[in-house]
Amino acid sequence: MDALCAGAFARGRELTMPIGADVILGRDVRIFQPDLVNLYGCSIGAETKIGAFVEVQKNAAIGARCKISSHSFVCEGVTIEDECFIGHGVMFTNDVYPSAVNSDGTPQTEADWQVVKTTVRKRASIGSNATIIAGVTIGEGALIGAGAVVTKDVPDFAIVAGVPARIIGDVRKQK
Repeated sequence: MDALCAGAFARGRELTMPIGADVILGRDVRIFQPDLVNLYGCSIGAETKIGAFVEVQKNAAIGARCKISSHSFVCEGVTIEDECFIGHGVMFTNDVYPSAVNSDGTPQTEADWQVVKTTVRKRASIGSNATIIAGVTIGEGALIGAGAVVTKDVPDFAIVAGVPARIIGDVRKQK
């Protein structure tokens, strides 16, 4: 526990993560533990459910009737369309070549890099602990296996699994 947290607890104050005033929440959004999420500058569509320990950053958009499970990270530049399932601990990235500093050793600022956008199309499902690398599109109705690392676009209705993720089936043939 860092000094800030330890000091706050020692003084008996509760620490909470914010839901920023700039968050756009659709009708009947359910955030099960609002003190345990970090949402700022994002939009969340109607009837979406957000679990504990979820962070959704500025300029991220989540559609209607989605489920975002606990411990997931939706970073700036990610668009999740309607009716998607995001499993526990799913991580999105938004920079293909991240760095803390510039070539001269000075700390990077927002001006020193560009967000690489990622899109998750309608009704896609992403299994627990998957990592989605910046710049991919996950197709409509696609299924990403638990623990997969998605490095390339995923076609509509494809089932992908593995590291790196590879197509192993079609959801339409599994019913």
